[in-house]
Amino acid sequence: MPDKLSKVLNGDLCAGCGGCAAVAPNAVSMRMTKDGFLRPHFTRRLQHSEQRRIAQICPSVGQECEAGGRVNDPNWGPYVSASLGFSVDPVLRRRAASGGALSGYLIALLKGGHVDGIIQIKADPNDPMANITTISTTTDDILEASGSRYAPSSPLDSLNQLRGDGRRYAFVGKPCDVSALATLRQIDPEVRSMVPVLVSFMCAGVPSLDAGASLLRLMGVEARDVTTFRHRADGWPGRATARLQSGKTVSLSYSQSWGDVLSKAVQHRCKICADGSGVFADIIFADAWEADSDGYPDFEDRPGQSLILARTALGQSLLLAAQGPGDLEVSTYDLNDLEQVQPGQVRRRRVLLARLAALWIMGRPIPHYRGMGLWAMSRSAPATEVIRNFAGMIRRTVRFSIKGDKPC
Repeated sequence: MPDKLSKVLNGDLCAGCGGCAAVAPNAVSMRMTKDGFLRPHFTRRLQHSEQRRIAQICPSVGQECEAGGRVNDPNWGPYVSASLGFSVDPVLRRRAASGGALSGYLIALLKGGHVDGIIQIKADPNDPMANITTISTTTDDILEASGSRYAPSSPLDSLNQLRGDGRRYAFVGKPCDVSALATLRQIDPEVRSMVPVLVSFMCAGVPSLDAGASLLRLMGVEARDVTTFRHRADGWPGRATARLQSGKTVSLSYSQSWGDVLSKAVQHRCKICADGSGVFADIIFADAWEADSDGYPDFEDRPGQSLILARTALGQSLLLAAQGPGDLEVSTYDLNDLEQVQPGQVRRRRVLLARLAALWIMGRPIPHYRGMGLWAMSRSAPATEVIRNFAGMIRRTVRFSIKGDKPC
């Protein structure tokens, strides 16, 4: 295996996107590890061409972003327009994670004939805490897959199975998934024609599947009794909700589920991620929380709404098309307000260079980032935050070296 890919695996840098399985489906499959993350399993030695392509697209080898004449915000990257939006369907607006804007956009893509299907994830019917990749071709399919899923997913792993069917797809995935697919489209004309639309969302990290088990323990329920699980059900931000075989439901608040459990169990790669906001997508969606008097997100239940960043002309034109048939209600948004309602994204980018520097000094591999605005962001970081994050990463790396734990 080439040095770059060895560093990704040995350095615990894998994001679990499944891009390697898309490039070499006969050699790589994604499997759940004992730590509760999806990682590549190799059934044979990779050919040189496969090695080269995987290294090209792997978001943990590196990422490079070019503004290409677009407005390039230091916090949020290149974009064409910023909006607030939500689904005009009140049921979808209530059911989906943040006002149903993303799901409404996907429905409009299908209804308008822009694509024939949507590549996305949904809850695994055999394990309500886990995810599977699915192809949505109807509104009902999109409704079934709506809502946030805070668990590992590898939506690129089944991409190769769609080759040759002559259909066009929109792809919905985490920023790292979209990064890998965007690069794969550059080097594979068939994939470029097959997946013309890339959709993403702001991501704070991928928690371990084991963290889902911790949620169930906190709820006081057994996994075998759970029939369905939604990480954010019934409202905005919604509650982590388990429905049991008895018909009873048990739930936790968003602050309890994400803040106390899931956010503390994200994989190492997510802690050194330069792209939590999907800069390689055509369009991205995010929670547009209301801010409290201190400028922090107010998680009081209310009708959901999403920030919508159209990053390309294609994303913008399809957003306008979605408003035509009445699938979305959209208004303009001042992007300067976003820092107050997505403070975690800003804090991570400000201290990222400090975390990367700590890993580099300790001889640990790091992704190669270009055009991601990290130097500009680091200059706005308070010195105390820089020192704390640098020292924290040093401690984690030492613990990894001594005990063999993951460096996260």
